[in-house]
Amino acid sequence: MTSAGIFAGQPVLVTGASGFVGSAVARALIGRGAKVRLLVRATSDRTNLAGLDAELAEGDIRDQASVERAAAGARYLFHVAADYRIWAPDPEDIVRNNRAGTLAVMNAAKSAGVERIVYTSSVATLKPLDGSAADETRAATPEQAVGAYKRSKVVAERLVEAMVADGLPAVIVNPSTPIGPRDVKPTPTGRIIVEAANGKMPAFVDSGLNLAHVDDVAQGHLLALENGRIGERYILGGTDVSLGQMLADIAAIMGRKPPTIRVPRAPLFPLAWVNEQIARVTGKDPFLTIDSLKMSRHNMYFTSAKAEAELGYRARPYVEALQDAIEWFRAEGRIK
Repeated sequence: MTSAGIFAGQPVLVTGASGFVGSAVARALIGRGAKVRLLVRATSDRTNLAGLDAELAEGDIRDQASVERAAAGARYLFHVAADYRIWAPDPEDIVRNNRAGTLAVMNAAKSAGVERIVYTSSVATLKPLDGSAADETRAATPEQAVGAYKRSKVVAERLVEAMVADGLPAVIVNPSTPIGPRDVKPTPTGRIIVEAANGKMPAFVDSGLNLAHVDDVAQGHLLALENGRIGERYILGGTDVSLGQMLADIAAIMGRKPPTIRVPRAPLFPLAWVNEQIARVTGKDPFLTIDSLKMSRHNMYFTSAKAEAELGYRARPYVEALQDAIEWFRAEGRIK
């Protein structure tokens, strides 16, 4: 059966649709003819929802009753919403939010009789393999996760797995690092793209990440609902790229000289601490954090081979995603 056949005319609830990945999932569903309902908080920035042919339902993922109202009559559910912060004044707040939100949404889906669920996890729940690409078998424990965000996603993913064992019809997807248009906040990687494109990143640490176009990741969500096995996890990634290569590619797109200075991490930790203290006063997210430096010790390389084989997932060359991201940020006036 084609994706259009599965989704056409079907009622689908999407959480987190005002966000980067969630809005891409919503657009993909609308493109397949689904009757889309979007759960949004009253205070959510709705820039990404402008012009979408979808019903809005106000609520909060931590409030099971509001999710149940939004899920009433839905056949499918995509739970994309999450507290995506690498840093917070109280780091455990991130863990509490992502666990409580996931539990409430999954319970609401069960109560509403949702037929099939796609839960958006992250490669943050997997242990990287320096020198090679990690796959879905590299599951981390909460104790092995670096930082509150990664720990929160591990805790939430394990919760979903336990509920699947009790009959929850959920498929898990693990996006790597999405980039592309509509990164409104922006994400930490989006901030790097903006800073680098504006010529404000003359140096970098030796690290690496896996980059994928956000629209490919969104299509992977739909493929997971159509073809995924209940209880399985699927990495939705793209290209493994060193941070230096990423910055060089941004420079090439912008017609700038690439940065060539590699900075050791150790001297950056005091600077990260200062950034975090300033953030406590200003309320603005710090660009450099202690946890992000710890994470950068490992190349975050991953393989999407399982998703490609079982779901039919495909990712375009990452430079195309980079170009789309830069074009969107430029149109928004964030890149001069």
